[in-house]
Amino acid sequence: MVPLSFKEITERLKTIDFPPVDVVIGIGTGGVPAATMVAFYLEAELQVLTMNYRDEQNNPRYETPRVLNQPEWQLEGKRILLVDDVSVSGKTMNAALELLKGFDVKTCAMKGKADFVLFPDIKDCVKWPWKP
Repeated sequence: MVPLSFKEITERLKTIDFPPVDVVIGIGTGGVPAATMVAFYLEAELQVLTMNYRDEQNNPRYETPRVLNQPEWQLEGKRILLVDDVSVSGKTMNAALELLKGFDVKTCAMKGKADFVLFPDIKDCVKWPWKP
């Protein structure tokens, strides 16, 4: 397991050339701390889309990701950055993108696959600073 600190994540955020962003949407629950850091760094609004796909042991719980809570979005004309902590299979990110079809959306993950990946070099599991 690779431990990462808030300082390491913050330093890595500074190296990413993000486009202008109006709204950061964090995929909850795992992506909320990451999205919070990104929104703060980019000085953007933060919203949360709560979805569930995997259990506590990281095994798929359902056939496809399920939406548990979706805010009433006002996203017309806004530049959106969709953030999750990890996007390996892409199932959760793709399900969220489907909900945002027709909007100007880019994706970001701390590790895995996305338009912007903070730690593309890490292939092992990560010990996030926000997890006990």
